[in-house]
Amino acid sequence: MSFTSLGLSPFILKALALENYSQPYPIQKEAIPVILKNKDVLGIAKTGSGKTASYVLPILNNLKSTKTLKNRHVKVLVLVPTRELAMQVEDVFNTFALALPERVKTMAIFGGVSINPQMMGMNGVSILIATPGRLIELEESNAVSISEIDTLVLDEADKMLNLGFKEEMDRIFALLPKKRQNLLFSATLSKEVENIKELLLNNPEVIKIEEREDDIELIDQIAYTVEESRKGPLLRYLIKKDNLKQVLVFVSSAFKADSVANKLCRNGIHAVSTHGKKSMNSRSESLRRFKTGKIRVLVTTDLLARGIDIEFLPYVINYELPRSPKDYVHRIGRTGRAESPGEAISFITPEDEHHFKIIQKKMKKEVRVVDSADFDMQGC
Repeated sequence: MSFTSLGLSPFILKALALENYSQPYPIQKEAIPVILKNKDVLGIAKTGSGKTASYVLPILNNLKSTKTLKNRHVKVLVLVPTRELAMQVEDVFNTFALALPERVKTMAIFGGVSINPQMMGMNGVSILIATPGRLIELEESNAVSISEIDTLVLDEADKMLNLGFKEEMDRIFALLPKKRQNLLFSATLSKEVENIKELLLNNPEVIKIEEREDDIELIDQIAYTVEESRKGPLLRYLIKKDNLKQVLVFVSSAFKADSVANKLCRNGIHAVSTHGKKSMNSRSESLRRFKTGKIRVLVTTDLLARGIDIEFLPYVINYELPRSPKDYVHRIGRTGRAESPGEAISFITPEDEHHFKIIQKKMKKEVRVVDSADFDMQGC
């Protein structure tokens, strides 16, 4: 099936072709026709399955037919749990909005940065992507009105509830018009998500994309045993030997991220570190440049292990193992996404060996282990 059979306008189809979107992913195939008909949707699909485009495309398609609202009265509200996801969703909207015959202004708002530029930027906004707390602040300041929206999207609803946003979400729901389209997307169907479904959705179409047990098979996993003192040379050796590009390296601390990135740079490999101690602007710019291939290696903490959509990422390296098997799966899950293969590499010191056996047991998959002791890493 191609996108042409889903009912999207020629403008959207042209944009899809320019962005090299050829075949819709399962969540897109199921959700887009239903959303185009203005029905409510509950979509259950894991991160990396293409769900952002599954609501962005039909929303933009339908937007041209909606009524014009007063200034600072938005038409579409997308609630998300994190700043990173807000910016990611904004990027997807902006990418496809450029194809529309009429200008559509999209804006992402979130905490952790000054509120004044966001207040001033609200003029003419049609699509607002927001974290709950900052949206409430702007609404209380009369900088934005959500009382006449046409469409509400809750993206990663399970994560919003897990992060304790229920009270803020309830306050936001009370401000919305009764008549609207509701789109609820979540990676899991928890009891809390079920409760929100009953509260918000009107006779919804339920779309559940089952996670195939062999999804992890898309990831080629390999581990190298290595002494702690030889990790740096091994990392540089692998990157240079196989000419690896677009490599995401995970470490355990901000200090280690800076150290590893600096050593890579000193050895002629373009690398940048990003972590919670960096400014929001710095993190955003690093991620943008990495996604576009302008940074060869991005070294990070678990800050980026969840919720960041980097499609077609070829390499993930665990320079240091995470504490839990669940975090290990989240890390390597940055690659092998949306049906694209990828490679996950882990460095295993003698102290890590028992922990790595536990990770493999929990993952129900044995990882090929290679001894790096005999590698000729001279000059690395």
